[in-house]
Amino acid sequence: MTRDLQELIAKSRSIKMTENEQEEQRRSFAYGSAKIENDDITRDIIDEAANRLKSAAHAER
Repeated sequence: MTRDLQELIAKSRSIKMTENEQEEQRRSFAYGSAKIENDDITRDIIDEAANRLKSAAHAER
């Protein structure tokens, strides 16, 4: 591993993502993973599914 890469990894350990950043990351991962399997997947579809899941989670509380 190069020294530059080691430094970047060390810096990344101290970064704390906000809840919004985490949600954006989850949606991006879901989109990328689903798009590989199904070319008809859009970001809107992922957003709609994520919003339904979020609403259901709030309703269970």
